[in-house]
Amino acid sequence: MRFVIEHLSKHFEKKEVLRDIDFTFEEGKIYGLLGRNGAGKTTLFNCINRDMKIDGGSFFLETERGRRALTAEDVGYVLSTPTVPEFLTGREFLKFFLDINESSVEAPKSIDEYFDYVSIAAEDRDKLLKDYSHGMKNKMQMLINIIAQPNILLLDEPLTSLDVVVAEEMKQLLRSLKQGRITIFSTHLMDLALDLCDEIVLLSHGELEVVEKRNLDSHEFKEKIIAALREEGV
Repeated sequence: MRFVIEHLSKHFEKKEVLRDIDFTFEEGKIYGLLGRNGAGKTTLFNCINRDMKIDGGSFFLETERGRRALTAEDVGYVLSTPTVPEFLTGREFLKFFLDINESSVEAPKSIDEYFDYVSIAAEDRDKLLKDYSHGMKNKMQMLINIIAQPNILLLDEPLTSLDVVVAEEMKQLLRSLKQGRITIFSTHLMDLALDLCDEIVLLSHGELEVVEKRNLDSHEFKEKIIAALREEGV
């Protein structure tokens, strides 16, 4: 399976945020979408997720059965700021999600098994989501996407504000989930991208460019990337 973007463009008034992007993402890899704040990473995700209308171009999935358009079920989106129904408990939220997706969830597990999977403690499972920490809410977002099993998983800087232990748990979880899907992980932190991702993609001046990871170990190449990102903000 491949996710193909062709000539994608998006602008806001006179500012061109995405500029005639052509790119192909392949199944089984975590792609680090590297770019400074404001480079257009979230805009790209919102276009892919159909939350934002594109100004030109197209994108589609290539599977063994041929080329097809994306459906809502193809895309999972984990936001940088977790969005959960805070008036429900963690258990009620999971039960509700499983009930409304009963026909599409393959080999469903028990609710407590799902909680175990993302290390939500037993004493927290019946608490209101409004009382969850940022990291716990983030885990719940991830858990919903684990259950839904989308073909494309978009992660918009989900680890930036987590503590070291939770961030490491989330990285291990993402590594375990990458087979059978395309994972695109946006970040402005180069070291995080190097640690977690199989491929590094730089979003600069509205265009996507592959960056060889072996080059990123070079001080000179890191300086080149930083210079490009710094220029982006000018």
